[in-house]
Amino acid sequence: MKRMSPSRGSRIAKITFADFLKAGAERLRLSVVVGGDRLSREIDEPMVNRPGLALTGFFEHFAWERLQLFGNAETAYLRSLPDDERLSRIRSLFEHKALCVVYTSGHKPRRDEIRVAEEAGAIVMTSPLKTRALSHHSAFVLERLCAPKTSLYGTMVEVCGIGVLFEGDPGMGKSETALGLIKRGHALVADDLTCIRKDVASDTLYGSSSESTSGFMEIRGIGIMHVSSVFGINAVRGEKRLQLVVTFKRLKDIEGEIDRVGQRRLYKTILGVDVPQVVIPVSEGRDLVNLVETAAQQHKLIISGHDPVGELSERLRRRADDAHTKR
Repeated sequence: MKRMSPSRGSRIAKITFADFLKAGAERLRLSVVVGGDRLSREIDEPMVNRPGLALTGFFEHFAWERLQLFGNAETAYLRSLPDDERLSRIRSLFEHKALCVVYTSGHKPRRDEIRVAEEAGAIVMTSPLKTRALSHHSAFVLERLCAPKTSLYGTMVEVCGIGVLFEGDPGMGKSETALGLIKRGHALVADDLTCIRKDVASDTLYGSSSESTSGFMEIRGIGIMHVSSVFGINAVRGEKRLQLVVTFKRLKDIEGEIDRVGQRRLYKTILGVDVPQVVIPVSEGRDLVNLVETAAQQHKLIISGHDPVGELSERLRRRADDAHTKR
């Protein structure tokens, strides 16, 4: 098994409260009450926390780095306290380094609570979502924001249901191959520059286009094309799991290295994940669209358990054994 060199430029994302608000705008329905000028702060730990015990004055193991959720239980408890005690408990939360409080289930901070937060330099938000729903959706948004990411020069297309990334030197025909595949009913994910994120939990990679170029392609001699306007909305995918890398190389550069049988399995390491790789020689007259489509179909068979090289080897072995027996 041969492994190619790891991709460069990978990074572990650091996110701010502004990033969190933007990414969760539709899903979380958050509104900023206090601290709108402090949203450039980084989120130290991308998780949420229910500060129940902390509100009673017990701060051992208090997860201050996380977003603090004030749900029905927290709000009811605070409202049951005398005003001075209630404000003291909230002030103590901020004194123990809590940076952000989110009131859930439609609850709103009172004026005196807003004043305490402003004095502490904290951020206060509200959401109409129930605490359980906000906690679940926040975890999803934060996980995506903090996932390891990188960008690769290459075009990605969904071919036969799997995400295929084409890479190679400029002028090798990556965009033209993608265009041919789109006309056959496959779908564009990204052209020229593909953004890759890693799902840490499943150790899988997902590719997408940058926000500014999503759905667009550049074809030499034609120019910029909006794919869904030409071929329909089904011709574009927002994000797709990356399962195969196809590397285009000039035939003259690898003529002595070509594995005609396909017995060697190549892998390209991206963000620590080994992705199966196929190297396709490029020369005049080769039908790259057909070759990439076939490579994707072949890969689907392989991941389903079919091993054509092994099957052929076994068939030839049986025939040799039969010929030897008949002698």
